[in-house]
Amino acid sequence: MSALKDRLIARIARMGPMTLADYMSECLLHPEHGYYATRDPLGQAGDFTTAPEISQMFGELIGLWLAQVWMDQGAPDPFVLAELGPGRGTLMADALRATRAVPGFHAALRLHLVEASPVLRAAQGAALSGFAPVFHDSIADLPEGPIWLVANEFFDALPIRQFLKGKGAEWHERMVGAEGERLILGLGPAAPVGALAHRREVTEGQIVETCAPAEAIAGEIGRRIATHGGAALIVDYGDAESIGDTFQALRAHHPVDPLEAPGLADLTAHVAFGPIARAASPARASALVPQGVFLERLGITARAQALARGLTGAELEAHVAAHRRLTHPSEMGHLFRTLALTPVGSPLPPALDPVPDLGPTCP
Repeated sequence: MSALKDRLIARIARMGPMTLADYMSECLLHPEHGYYATRDPLGQAGDFTTAPEISQMFGELIGLWLAQVWMDQGAPDPFVLAELGPGRGTLMADALRATRAVPGFHAALRLHLVEASPVLRAAQGAALSGFAPVFHDSIADLPEGPIWLVANEFFDALPIRQFLKGKGAEWHERMVGAEGERLILGLGPAAPVGALAHRREVTEGQIVETCAPAEAIAGEIGRRIATHGGAALIVDYGDAESIGDTFQALRAHHPVDPLEAPGLADLTAHVAFGPIARAASPARASALVPQGVFLERLGITARAQALARGLTGAELEAHVAAHRRLTHPSEMGHLFRTLALTPVGSPLPPALDPVPDLGPTCP
């Protein structure tokens, strides 16, 4: 039994079952035993690999996307360049290398990183030392002003709650309880949930996930963009709306029981982009575009071909496999989606689509 599991079982014995959001928060962010407080989770020696770690092409293309949107909005100087949950700093390092020839971009940017993990902060500081990154615990701590922001695989790690549809307007919240030395999932009493009253398409017995922290963060991003200008690019796995149980855990790159070893496995859930887009108003949200389509529109195949020149054998095979993993629908290309937030009236960002105008509604 992990040290954190002991603590959680003792807490449940004192206070009763806990929400899934409380459980995720304890597992990921406990200052002594939390997953992100104690390790670098990335790479072959860790538990999962993100797109920037798969290929430099990912960060390079996002960097050029940011620079283009910056120029489209008049190249404000200075501006905040921010990343939420920057991993090892790989994406931002690749983005800044790719944009070094963009006139004025580096001189105007002020780099700010929102990161909870002290282990990852150290890696980010080393990777980005030439840009004097400023670290923050929360997006609320970022300075006011024009902001260009990236969040790649950030929202999926935010704590969720799960509700099972009961009869009529009632829902049962899924809770984490204990049975001896085991953590178990159970259901709370039936009750209305105002935030889900509009989900009339959900049938009895189905599960819906909510993520209040995601909506709060999106609201803050949207406020800043609408007030000062800028853009946000969100890349994550999920869909427009939540339906079904997507709560999951990874350890050593394999799925594991999320209740088995709290603090020792990565916990995530699929992102519901619709609530994020709505919460970001009055900033304008783009339509969702699959990651593979987004990267192809930005020219990843041409970049892959350029990088492939001179590669042979195992290096070439790994390069081709990385391109496929990022873009192919059966790998990351379809499950991962991209969403941009920009000010109303600004040009549509490259490689994305506008939300369709459905016209006036019928009375």
